[in-house]
Amino acid sequence: MTRSNLIGGEMLNWSDLHPGDARPAAAGPAATALLAATLHPDDTVLIAGPHAADLITAVASQVTSVDLLVRSAPDAEELAELLSTTKGEVFCGSVDRFAVDEEAGGTRAAAAGANGVGGGTASGVGGGYDVVVALDGMDRLVGPDTARFSWGDGLGRLVRQLAPGGRLLLGAENSFGFQRLVQPDIAAALPRDEDWGRDVADRAPAGLRPLAAALDDAGVQVRRTYAVFPSLVQADVAVSSVEGFAAVVGARAVAAGNQGPVLMDPYRVVLDAAAVGLGVELAPAWYFVVGADTPTELPKGVVPVGEGVVLEEHLLTALRSDDQAELRKVIPGYVAWLGSGGTGSPDNVILDGVSYRLFGEPQELDVVEHLARFAKRALESGSRQPWPAAADPHALTARLASMAGITVPEQEFTPDEVIRPRGSAEQLATVARLADELAHASARAILFEGTVSGIRRSLPYRVGHGVLNPARVIRRRLKRVLRKVRR
Repeated sequence: MTRSNLIGGEMLNWSDLHPGDARPAAAGPAATALLAATLHPDDTVLIAGPHAADLITAVASQVTSVDLLVRSAPDAEELAELLSTTKGEVFCGSVDRFAVDEEAGGTRAAAAGANGVGGGTASGVGGGYDVVVALDGMDRLVGPDTARFSWGDGLGRLVRQLAPGGRLLLGAENSFGFQRLVQPDIAAALPRDEDWGRDVADRAPAGLRPLAAALDDAGVQVRRTYAVFPSLVQADVAVSSVEGFAAVVGARAVAAGNQGPVLMDPYRVVLDAAAVGLGVELAPAWYFVVGADTPTELPKGVVPVGEGVVLEEHLLTALRSDDQAELRKVIPGYVAWLGSGGTGSPDNVILDGVSYRLFGEPQELDVVEHLARFAKRALESGSRQPWPAAADPHALTARLASMAGITVPEQEFTPDEVIRPRGSAEQLATVARLADELAHASARAILFEGTVSGIRRSLPYRVGHGVLNPARVIRRRLKRVLRKVRR
């Protein structure tokens, strides 16, 4: 039966499971999949830090016993009640008070606590824990009364909880990931309840390479590193390599988590970073797996297999390079695929040579609606359009549909729909591009006007004008006379 033990450093009026203005506990399908791939039925597990309740219950259902280390007293009581039928204990306090009993050869919580409750022996005593889970990282393993306890000290404390050959699952947030590029933290200067004074050394090393070096210095052999999207507290996808279709999956996750105003188009910035090999380094967060062989992607099967390219990317490339021949070849093939039973817009279809296959969930739309979806996404991306007359989604849809022999009827009178590029950077780039095109058009108009003016001043033009002008006058007068005669 699970019970709650105070070990010192606990926070009595605070909750990481139900935060006010702080971030929630670690959760997500990728976290659940990682645990399922790592845990064995006879394992003893320590879960350190804030993890969602459904994540904890999933672990409890897979292993022999599970202990929890949390800093929030209300969370400790709630979790102890939730796991009342599970073998293990809940320890409430800071990780620096969760001492290792070297003489016992295992793990023991230090006897402390204002209420005199604690000192309970963790279920891994006698050899340590088979698995230590800290997918939230180590920033929330200490409270405001911990004066100085560095990230490296916390890592060493968790590593010493492991039995020989044990497994460690560690999460870390990237302080300069895609979230910094696409979404400004407008509340960064506003003090939050959790923003108590902390030493700079308490924070994790900034960047993937410094983190990997710190793990190596601690004697930890990392088996696999995952790039986590869209965040550590909502890990929808975790992949070991951000390239190809994995980059598209990560881009979708980041875009889904940033629906409001953004500095840059989230979808495009992830794909652009992946194209130059920076997808893992700029990921919002990472998972480090020690002592276990795990799949290359989480959840398994989230990344499509096989060759090919996302149809939307192929069409956008053709638009940017004004390759209308490629557009006229691919669009009819895609429309024919839709006619044969295909159900997917260009952003949800893989093009492999001349064959098409679905990427993700089917979309029940007709042919014109699929093309309209692509037209809107193309305009939102800020991509260059080779046709000045196709600056609105309806006109672009009609032009694309005409390549497959489909006529899109004219809309009834409605205000013009303006599709702005998704991010501020793309908007500025579009303004600069349009200003440049306008300047070139103005220069051509001035050149044309100068050419016409030069022709008019030339001798042949003046001679011809002098010869033809009397004939024009006589012709106009004859017309007037004839009209009077007819009357």
